[in-house]
Amino acid sequence: MFVLALILVFGAVGALAFTCVHMGQAVSEERVELTQMARDTYVQFNTPVERFVSLQRLVQMRFSAAAVLATLIAGVLMFVGVSNLFALTLLATIFGGVGYMVPLWWFQRKVKQRTLLFEETILDLTIGLEKGLRSGQALAQAIESLSKRLEGPMQEELITVLRETRMGKDLPEAMERLLARMPSEDLALLVTAIRLTMKSGGSMADVLARMTDMIRGRREFQGKLRTLTEQGKFEALAMSAAPLAAFIVLYLLDTELMRPMLFHPVGWAAFGVVIALETTGYLIIRKIVTIEV
Repeated sequence: MFVLALILVFGAVGALAFTCVHMGQAVSEERVELTQMARDTYVQFNTPVERFVSLQRLVQMRFSAAAVLATLIAGVLMFVGVSNLFALTLLATIFGGVGYMVPLWWFQRKVKQRTLLFEETILDLTIGLEKGLRSGQALAQAIESLSKRLEGPMQEELITVLRETRMGKDLPEAMERLLARMPSEDLALLVTAIRLTMKSGGSMADVLARMTDMIRGRREFQGKLRTLTEQGKFEALAMSAAPLAAFIVLYLLDTELMRPMLFHPVGWAAFGVVIALETTGYLIIRKIVTIEV
C-alpha cells in the first residue's frame, strides 16, 4: 500500500507538471493561431473562450486535469494512511470534479481580464475619436488611426471593425457587432450616440465630447463604489477561511486530539457540514456587498 501510494503521488505530480507545461505552450501557440485566423480570414468566435483555446482542446484539458487531480489526491490519502475505499472514492471524485472545472475557470478568468482591459480603454477611444474628428478626419479614419495607437483588446476589436467595413458592412453595423462581442454599458452609449448622430446629423465631435464627460463621471463613481465594496468582500473571505485556520492551529497544538477529524466518518461529515455552511455564508455576504449600478 505504501509503495503504491508513493507511485501514485510521484506519478501524479510528474504528470501534473508535464501537463501544465504542455498545456501552457499549446495554449500560447493556439491563441496566436486563433487570433491570426480572426484577423486574416475573418473568423467569428462562437464563445469568448474560443479566442484563447478551441473547445476541443479545452475538453481535453478538463479531462486531463480531472484525472491528474483525482489520482494525486488518492495517492496522498493512501500515503497518510487512509484506507477506507468509500472515502478514497468520494474525495477522488470531488477533487476530480474540481480539476475538471479548473481549466474552464482559468479561461473564463482570462476572458474577464480581457473584457476589463477593453473597458478601461473605452474612454481613450472616445477621446481619440473626438480629437480625430476635430482635426478634420472622418470617423472611419479616426478609428483606423486609433487602431494603430491603442493596444491590447481594443486594438484587436478596432481592427475587426475596420475589416468588416472593408468587406461591405456599414460602420454603425460594424460597431453594433463590436458591442455584441464586447458587451459594455459605456460602449453601448458610444455606439448609440454614433448611430443616432450619423442618422440624424449634427456635430459628432460635440456628441463625443459629452460622451467623454459622461463616461469619465461613470468611471469615477464606479471606482469609489468598487473601493467601498472590496472591504466587504475581504471580510467575507476572511470569515470563510477562519474555520480552516482554526483547525490547522489546533492540529499543530494537539495532533492526537484532531486526528479523528481526518480519519473518522463523523469527522468527514463535520467537514462536509462546515464547508457547506461556510460556502453558503460566503456567497450570501458576497451577494450583499456586490452592488450593481
